[in-house]
Amino acid sequence: MRPVQDELELARAFEEPWALVYKHSTRCPVSTAAHREVVEFRRRHPAVAVYVVHVVEQRALSKLVAERTGIRHESPQAIVLAAGSVIWSDSHDGITADALEGRLPKPVGA
Repeated sequence: MRPVQDELELARAFEEPWALVYKHSTRCPVSTAAHREVVEFRRRHPAVAVYVVHVVEQRALSKLVAERTGIRHESPQAIVLAAGSVIWSDSHDGITADALEGRLPKPVGA
């Protein structure tokens, strides 16, 4: 998982063919549970681009994600991008490894 430190790193997420942007709060137990799910998803799919924005420490970046995607801020929040366009988002208990896995692109011919 790639912690997003600045706007340039966030822009990279929007350039990926497929990427997960995960907005995480270090102060929230629900976010801790969602983080475990994102970690499990990443374990199953280590080649997938996962970007993490820490919402408390990086408010401006968190706000920028909301502006660029048009999705109201929540925390925790998962936003799946395909070539920079939002294809799925959810928050809180909706963030599971299985839900994220279901948003992966299907292999050609599948």
